[in-house]
Amino acid sequence: MTLPCLRNTDAGVELFLSVQPRASRNRVTGIQGEELKVALTAPPVDGAANKACRMFIARLCNLPRSRILLVAGETSRHKRLLLEGADIKRIDALLEDLLGG
Repeated sequence: MTLPCLRNTDAGVELFLSVQPRASRNRVTGIQGEELKVALTAPPVDGAANKACRMFIARLCNLPRSRILLVAGETSRHKRLLLEGADIKRIDALLEDLLGG
């Protein structure tokens, strides 16, 4: 069974996020509903949090930042990212390990 925050598409994997900006450190804090909850140190100003979000997820999923696209939620805490060309089983396993599942 795949985590509720992931959806397989023809283009790759969509990842649904709930982002908390201005946190003390960048980290995954858990699953909230159907979203992965992420804390980021960047402020929600001039796209800084969006850039930090893409960089954090790229590092977390071991993907180039150029393959992490913001699909929805540019000005919202609720975001949808496309992990272009990613394998849902691999991303699911990485996140499960991170969440201690």
